[in-house]
Amino acid sequence: MFELRLHGGKAPPWLFSRMTRLGKGILEAIYLEYGTEEILRRLSDPIWFQALSNVLGYDWDSSGSTTVTAAVVKDVLNSSDLDVRVAGGKGLRSRRIPSEIGELCRTHVFDKIDVDKLVYSSRMSAKVDTAAIQAGFQIYHHVMIFSNSGKWCVVQQGMNPSLKSARRYHWLSEKLSSFVEEPHTGIVGDKSLARVLDMTSVDSKESRKVSVEIADENPESLRRSLVSVRTMNQSRLVDWIEGYQPDPKRFMKVIYEGRVNWDALKAAYELKPSDYEQLLAIRGMGPATIRALSLVAEVIYDAKVSWKDPIKYSFALGGKDGIPYPVNRKVYDKTISFFENTIQRAKIGDKERVILLKRLKGLVRD
Repeated sequence: MFELRLHGGKAPPWLFSRMTRLGKGILEAIYLEYGTEEILRRLSDPIWFQALSNVLGYDWDSSGSTTVTAAVVKDVLNSSDLDVRVAGGKGLRSRRIPSEIGELCRTHVFDKIDVDKLVYSSRMSAKVDTAAIQAGFQIYHHVMIFSNSGKWCVVQQGMNPSLKSARRYHWLSEKLSSFVEEPHTGIVGDKSLARVLDMTSVDSKESRKVSVEIADENPESLRRSLVSVRTMNQSRLVDWIEGYQPDPKRFMKVIYEGRVNWDALKAAYELKPSDYEQLLAIRGMGPATIRALSLVAEVIYDAKVSWKDPIKYSFALGGKDGIPYPVNRKVYDKTISFFENTIQRAKIGDKERVILLKRLKGLVRD
């Protein structure tokens, strides 16, 4: 596990331009050697993504390693002739993904893609990491990388200001069998928390099922159940007896009715979702409402839920903050030239390109 601390500042122009050129060389090398889909596989691997950020020279432990590296990848791929494009980014840019995907798919190379399916996948991945996994991290950065075949990967990041920490989530359509059960290729960050509601865990399967059944009923039923849970959570006289050992499983965090989105539950009651994905996809079905459903499912219906945190490198050219050492511009430029020359030779059919690429390790250490 590596750290993703919240850092301020941004990549200076002299570094970002070099990151873009070197990133272009790396991504083109992967494309030439392994093809389009391998780019998605690599970016969906949290360790490889972090290694890419480190090689490009960004902070090894910074939240910016996600946002800046993703920006580099977007700049490179959207200006290339490779059959891969990137939508989204940080803040407002992440909310423009539907329109951005539509614009990127207007070219003849991408015009056969199901845009609505891509947009749905983007929205559901963000919804899962905001509402179905509750560790106090709010998604603020989201990018979707997709090929002309419609395959995709998502890299998104949430922040927890109180912990001064960030957490990155990776998805890959190729390995996705369900949006709501073990959907990630990896979740990385610097803090494993003691109590995290994880509705995507296989251990939460029964809770997901019961949550759907509760949502299918009149919302007033859930309201009454929440009142019952709050009563059960009140302190008892025995809790104050010296030497008494309370049952740790008895702990429950009460969800107050005012935080529950009753309109979303009314919509669920009318829609009658057949599974948890349909339930989660309902507009307004946010963290408090999901937590209320899981709480009632666990306490009243004994449907177990997972409270285990699902959170599961390398420097070549230095980091912008001088950690672990300052970026060596001369070596950086030499590395860029090496990649550009190698890619050019590969494009004209140089059969020695693999051998040349393997020399990179020794070159960087000069």
